[in-house]
Amino acid sequence: MCGIAGICRLDGGNLSSDATTFTRAMTDALAHRGPDGQGVWQCGPVCLGHRRLSIIDLSGGGQPMRDVSGDLNITFNGEIYNFQEIRKSLAAQGSRFATNSDTEVILEGYRRWGTQCLERFNGMFAFALWDNKRRRLFCGRDRFGKKPFFYSAQRGIFAFASELTALTNLEDFSFSVDPGAVMRYLAYEYVPTPQTIYREAASLPPAHLLVLENGEIRTERYWDMPVPDEDDTRGEEELCEELRCLLSQAVRRRMISDVPLGVFLSGGIDSTIVAGLMASHSAMPVKTFSIGFREASYDESRYSRAVAVAYGTDHHERILGADECADILPAVACRMDTPLADASVAPTWLLSASTREEVTVALGGDGADELWAGYEHYIAFRMAEWFNTLPAFLRRGLSRLPFLLPASASYINPRLAAETFLNGTKTPAALRVQSLLTSFSPEMQRDVLDPARAEAGFLDPDTLFAPTLRQYGHWQPQNGVSPLARAFHVYVRQFMLDDILVKVDRCSMLNSLEVREPFLDTETAEFAARLPLRWKLRDFRRKYLLKKAFASMLPPEILRRNKRGFQIPVATWLKGRLRPLMEDMLAEDSLRAQGMFNPSAVRALMDTHISGRADLRKPLWTLLALQLWLRAH
Repeated sequence: MCGIAGICRLDGGNLSSDATTFTRAMTDALAHRGPDGQGVWQCGPVCLGHRRLSIIDLSGGGQPMRDVSGDLNITFNGEIYNFQEIRKSLAAQGSRFATNSDTEVILEGYRRWGTQCLERFNGMFAFALWDNKRRRLFCGRDRFGKKPFFYSAQRGIFAFASELTALTNLEDFSFSVDPGAVMRYLAYEYVPTPQTIYREAASLPPAHLLVLENGEIRTERYWDMPVPDEDDTRGEEELCEELRCLLSQAVRRRMISDVPLGVFLSGGIDSTIVAGLMASHSAMPVKTFSIGFREASYDESRYSRAVAVAYGTDHHERILGADECADILPAVACRMDTPLADASVAPTWLLSASTREEVTVALGGDGADELWAGYEHYIAFRMAEWFNTLPAFLRRGLSRLPFLLPASASYINPRLAAETFLNGTKTPAALRVQSLLTSFSPEMQRDVLDPARAEAGFLDPDTLFAPTLRQYGHWQPQNGVSPLARAFHVYVRQFMLDDILVKVDRCSMLNSLEVREPFLDTETAEFAARLPLRWKLRDFRRKYLLKKAFASMLPPEILRRNKRGFQIPVATWLKGRLRPLMEDMLAEDSLRAQGMFNPSAVRALMDTHISGRADLRKPLWTLLALQLWLRAH
């Protein structure tokens, strides 16, 4: 796991002698991603930079790396989990290797198969490869976007880096906040790929390649998730056996490491499965890591301890006070490299920091909720379809339900949940997932934005949501894909990509920790995607086949658990410990000078939340996280 950066002249001319200095300034900004080594290589129109976190071939995997012929050079971030199989295949065809690293396999794979080599790689990666003979810069990103790749083209120079912050270190480049990106951030709680918070920068979408050749930049998709095959007639036991084999193989591949490794253990279904499979493949006790809270209402460490006992792991646990998490939350939000309104960045950062004290690599359970219907929203989506078939008078009556439910500042707020669901029922099916996740509906944005911006045309739902939906290739309704099936794809290609994976990547890499996700193994994920929906969501039972396949391995108390993320009392903090910060960052003078938001409307949101009249934790934290990020960057 590493940090990459580089620049290339669009016209093919030679870079100046300052190119190495400029590239090193970017790699210096990525030092946390690679504290074990650094390198810069320049030749003609290109300069590649690298920061290394040593995982495989500790002595021979330095970068940027040149192939044995000297024609190809690469800077690479990530892991190719099937590199040993590919290496054997290439060696049988006459390829020669000077190292034992997966990086060299990319170089030889490109030499043999060109840009189609991406189709053979099972891993998490982002790289830039310079082909000196063709005078071509070839860049690629993994299928799910686990590793980031940002780029910008200005003043005749193409530049790329693992983080936006590194790009902004280029002296001759200018970056300005994009008002349209701010609007989408409010709607999504992140800026959706390929857009970034800056007008002048973009994010290479997952499963895409980028080629810079003859002064032109082109991007191209090389893979997409398969659609569900509703005609699949295989039986339950056959599917369970295949899933067990695929996931076991995915875990075993991710245990290849020349440095110590462990597993994040939340005590939920997904991390428990990963820990159990690791234990089955390891002769030594697996190192497991979790965090808990002293406050009983938020602490779930008993579940992770139960798993540790069941599998005989070497368990490491850090117990925090909720206030410790609150105190670190603003600082972590500032360091996210891109605005992100997911408050669970704080416990994720703390877990990563604690884990890094013992190991350099950790496996996690991310991806299972998106691919296997782990979120309650999947049930809400199905219920919304049922709700809209009811007579109008019944829908009107049920719409009064939220006012009869209690409001709560705790993790679970019945009134807020009911309001969110009912708002989702009024949304077209194509946009329903986003309406269930959003902090700000277009109507709320209109209230909170500066009037001039509210009328600037950003708030039409088609402008906010539809462009990202239209890029989903064969996942379109006209191809027979059901609204619920599309919901799975939206979760993977939006929420998981730009929230979950960004959170995990930044929090782990800020602590120089590599995190690997077995559920996002190519073969395992394709298996899940192709399954008929009934195997993932059976009536109101989520993760149906996943639980069936591993029922005998899971401790009973874990098998019966409902999905729970990191529970942190953001609503309470915004009334107490974080209130002074919120009052300062969202003060009238600051907002008026910024010219983006309507100060009186923001003040009304704060007063309503502080008084307890409504739970506005999501919109308020979304605004606060943005202001923290803007002030820091």
